[in-house]
Amino acid sequence: MSPYTKKSKRKLFFKLWLKHDLPAGFTVFFVALPLCLGISLASGAPYQAGLLSGIVGGLLVSLLSGSQLSVSGPAAGLSTVVAAAVLSAGSFSGFLLCMVIAGLFQIVLGLIKAGGLANLFPSAVIRGMLAAIGIILFSKQLPIALGYDSPDFWNSGFLSLFTSSHIISNFVNLNQHLSSATIILSSISLAILIGFNLPVLKKIKFLPAALVAVLVVTLVSLYLMPATYQERITRVQIQEGFFSGFIFPDWSKITDFEIWKNGITIGILASLETLLCIEAIDKLDSQNRITPVNRELIAHGIGNTVCGLIGAIPITAVIVRGAANIDAGARTRFASFTHGILLVIAVIVIPMLINKIPLAALATILLITGYKLAPPKLFRKIYKTGLKQFLPFIVTIVMILLTDLLIGVGIGFLIAMIFIVTNNYKQEFVLTKVNRNETTLITIKLNSTVSFLNKVKLRSILGEIKNYSAVTFDGSECTQIDFDILEIISEFQVNAHHKHIEVTLINIVPTEVDYSH
Repeated sequence: MSPYTKKSKRKLFFKLWLKHDLPAGFTVFFVALPLCLGISLASGAPYQAGLLSGIVGGLLVSLLSGSQLSVSGPAAGLSTVVAAAVLSAGSFSGFLLCMVIAGLFQIVLGLIKAGGLANLFPSAVIRGMLAAIGIILFSKQLPIALGYDSPDFWNSGFLSLFTSSHIISNFVNLNQHLSSATIILSSISLAILIGFNLPVLKKIKFLPAALVAVLVVTLVSLYLMPATYQERITRVQIQEGFFSGFIFPDWSKITDFEIWKNGITIGILASLETLLCIEAIDKLDSQNRITPVNRELIAHGIGNTVCGLIGAIPITAVIVRGAANIDAGARTRFASFTHGILLVIAVIVIPMLINKIPLAALATILLITGYKLAPPKLFRKIYKTGLKQFLPFIVTIVMILLTDLLIGVGIGFLIAMIFIVTNNYKQEFVLTKVNRNETTLITIKLNSTVSFLNKVKLRSILGEIKNYSAVTFDGSECTQIDFDILEIISEFQVNAHHKHIEVTLINIVPTEVDYSH
């Protein structure tokens, strides 16, 4: 019998929530609100789409998830992919089909227990992907932070920024396109965001820098800006009747190949980002709780499917919100659930106040986010680790900027695999030769795990062994030998007598050689 009754358990839970999860929920809400709006801006989506994502992440995913401390919502890392997918689909409602496909794909990944596959991605490729996203994010938000009123020049891709026709057209009438009011507001916001990174202000964990920047910039724009400046300040626009304005998928595009391609891409990247974030959050958990990764994929798959059905943008577990949640003292998933409730209250009670927020405040938040994803010190750090890490990293970045995110990651992964295969090819055999009288004693020592990748190298070694040699295969330090390697060794042993070669096997069990095919 448990010493606690149901009533006492509820009372204990309520006290835990009141003391730890409620304050943490408020903190995460203050972090999430400006980020939801900012990521909507970066994604080329309606502002309510980002808020809906935050609500779905808080109210639905937090209950389905096995993680006690992670917080889900719209992710800056997917904003560039979403913006491209919206353009490709031709409309936001068309893009929502991508969301439904992405969510269902994540559910399938969870059901087939593919959560562990994220560990197969080399860290250099993942860092390259995040850095490329940061560069694109920064480049897209800079014009908005400057008040540039004709930002369509980036729609055809990152490299279009640097074509001569665009550069000339963008700078001919630069003064007419920039807004001095917006530049002032962006400068104030940047000063606040950078200031909060100083050691003195870093200690103020209960007051998020993004929230302070949004509040200060909004107040300055409303009460300290001259009337002549007000017309040039672009603000958030959330429609009245927030929950009556759902946008639904355009099912007529279900046969469009681009819709499926973008959906699978979003599903893969959202899963990867979620799993990486969950791993980081688990490391920060003082209780050392481990999140079941496949359940997490299913939870986010359901969440993204719902997002697609009601007009929201993709959600993932987000490290910024999760870390803020932990720093604020959260104990259970109900801290995240509380932040979802607070987002609902905000869009119902204060939509007019949200519409007073200048885009400059949100753009500068995303500028800082983009910079943190691709800081110069990251490039220096990875360069110092050597070519095997730096080349996949830089190739991933360049190819994402030249093509798209999925192709860039694929090429970066291929480069990393070439290094892995080459390294494995060279290191899994140690060959020693000793001449004794007229006989050559050869020892082939197998190291750790020997896979089919080593077939070419092993065949090359065996092909060079001369007649009247003595060959010893030493597997005493080998934990696993692929069947392909065993088959080659067994074939060599069977045919060795034709060349008068003596073969000895140490801790290697030969396999039966089949010559019927």
